[in-house]
Amino acid sequence: MDAFFAAVEQKRRPELIGKPVVIGGSGDPTKRGVVATASYEARKFGIYSAMPLKTACSLCPRAVFLPVDYEAYRRESLKVKSILRRFSAVIEDVGIDEAFLDISVIDNLSEQISQGIKKDIKDETGLTCSIGVAPNKLLAKIASDMNKPDGLTVILAEDVLLILKPLHVRKLWGIGPKTEKYLKDMGIETVGELASLSMDRLVDSFGSSYGNYLYHASRGIDDSPLITEWEPKSMSRETTFQKDIANWQFIAKTLADLTREVVTDMKESSLKARTVTIKVRFSDFETVTRATTIPHATDKDEEIRKAAFACLKRVELKKRVRLIGMRASHLERRGDC
Repeated sequence: MDAFFAAVEQKRRPELIGKPVVIGGSGDPTKRGVVATASYEARKFGIYSAMPLKTACSLCPRAVFLPVDYEAYRRESLKVKSILRRFSAVIEDVGIDEAFLDISVIDNLSEQISQGIKKDIKDETGLTCSIGVAPNKLLAKIASDMNKPDGLTVILAEDVLLILKPLHVRKLWGIGPKTEKYLKDMGIETVGELASLSMDRLVDSFGSSYGNYLYHASRGIDDSPLITEWEPKSMSRETTFQKDIANWQFIAKTLADLTREVVTDMKESSLKARTVTIKVRFSDFETVTRATTIPHATDKDEEIRKAAFACLKRVELKKRVRLIGMRASHLERRGDC
């Protein structure tokens, strides 16, 4: 989906169409928070996801800042996913605004299928999407980003190397800032330059697993299947305080609230947990975690809260706290416990 959160807000408030819109935190750029997404008008000012709201405001003071409304975005996402399932039953739900479809068994041209998807989404939700069609997930993802917004890009098998060659290495899944810098130090900035390296060289530099991935990804090779069902490994919640906190009681209350939210999520998914972990980030950004394992899997609020507080007691609160988080892991299905 194209700038999904911002697009939903512009749909709800037509007066925002054409204006720079930034979604994040409480919607107040004078307070702590990060950009969840920005409209394409805002992106022209250099605003991007995960940027501090204060930085975004300094880049574009006239932007409209709005709070995140996950419920509204989730409702629109469900509509979109329902439309996608009309076209293919084989779908990997990647997130609230993205999915992979296997259309290899559909007796129709991929461009016609894609145009049908785009039309139905536009007609029924008023939103636009960008679609990439390719022989595998890696290439389809790359293609979907090539002509945003409202784009449709098809990568044919015979054109893969030609299309990949000039792209920046960051266009490949799994290459982040650290790998980008490491590759730049090696004199590698494009996918084509990466593809010129031997398997041995990449394995020596990045290890067997990641080196192997980079070798194949730079050549457009990806045999990963669509994952149509998955089990969560953990459930978590965290919050960043607007001002650094020294009040232990307030910190404890916040942890109790986060725990209750996680337990609610677990119960809705019929899950129980055996391990509880808390995260505390101090005002100087030092971050500590503490974990404990419960003898038996549980979804009882009291048991998990006691485990979380036992972890908190093992943290020296000598400095003000910036962030606190709680995670439940080693999850089991309720019927399996």
